[in-house]
Amino acid sequence: MNTSRLSVRIHADPPKRLDKALARDVPQDASLSRTRLGRLIAEGLVTLNGAVATDPKARVAEDDIVEITVPEATESHIGPEDIPLDVIYEDDDLIVINKPAGLVVHPAPGSPGGTLVNALLHHCGDTLSGVGGAKRPGIVHRIDKDTSGLLVVAKSDRAHHGLAAQFEAHTVERYYKAVVYGAPDANDPRVRGVKGVNFEPGNIMKITTHLARHKTDRQRQAVLFQGGRHAVTRARIVETFGMPPVASLLECWLETGRTHQIRVHMAHAGHSLIGDPTYGGRRKLPRTVSQAAQDAVQSFPRQALHAQVLGFDHPVSGEPMRFEAPIPPDMQHLLEALRGQG
Repeated sequence: MNTSRLSVRIHADPPKRLDKALARDVPQDASLSRTRLGRLIAEGLVTLNGAVATDPKARVAEDDIVEITVPEATESHIGPEDIPLDVIYEDDDLIVINKPAGLVVHPAPGSPGGTLVNALLHHCGDTLSGVGGAKRPGIVHRIDKDTSGLLVVAKSDRAHHGLAAQFEAHTVERYYKAVVYGAPDANDPRVRGVKGVNFEPGNIMKITTHLARHKTDRQRQAVLFQGGRHAVTRARIVETFGMPPVASLLECWLETGRTHQIRVHMAHAGHSLIGDPTYGGRRKLPRTVSQAAQDAVQSFPRQALHAQVLGFDHPVSGEPMRFEAPIPPDMQHLLEALRGQG
């Protein structure tokens, strides 16, 4: 295996730990995250003043010399596939994709191929500098197979580390559009009586629960109030359809990012997403609604959810970045039908 060697002199006032000092002092263009550096230390590929250092907590001092042997990034075991991608933005460190509904993000036992990762391996080719020592795209967040919209993916180790830190700190801006049954209103006593649901000024519904995998159905998430993982979703009405409203277009935003979070939270509040096969989105509209609207709702093939806005700081330059993807045609057709135009 081909390797490269990197020599680093520890700068003044270093962190006491070797891994933290290297994370600070290794040049950015080396594309080595602290996680990757820790792995190289554990593998015996780092020397401190000529002696092999395998402890990431090893003490360092100013002017210490660290030599790092960096193996060439290995080829991913996942194969590239020529799948068309809607690329919103791309540079040496990251790529932003507008994912269509129906595309799985990452290979899994039920979807070994035909995924976004397969498509990115083909699209990016040799521009992937290596994430975690392998030439593969760095997936830092996901959206469900049948949810459309924006995803950012790392192309380098340094970008993967920086983006993951922002998602962990919940500083990434993520806004979704969702079409749901009914309309969550602060004046509705039923909604106000749902545990974990309250309203903020401006008729903004805030849902605060814990989420965990369902005990009997492993494909579902369940709302809990003890155990599981903390989850917070906010939603506001953008448009209502019918009087009283039989459906509404919501803007939802995430304080946390859990599996199926918007879908399970909206169902918990009694406003499940139209088309959602898992969380009760196959209800029928009242007969007072036009046949065109009823047909559009009944035939909608997926959860009506679109990741419309994505904002973050560039993990290398620090530049604020914000992207928006328009509501896709299938959801537009659903909205037009609900407005009585379909």
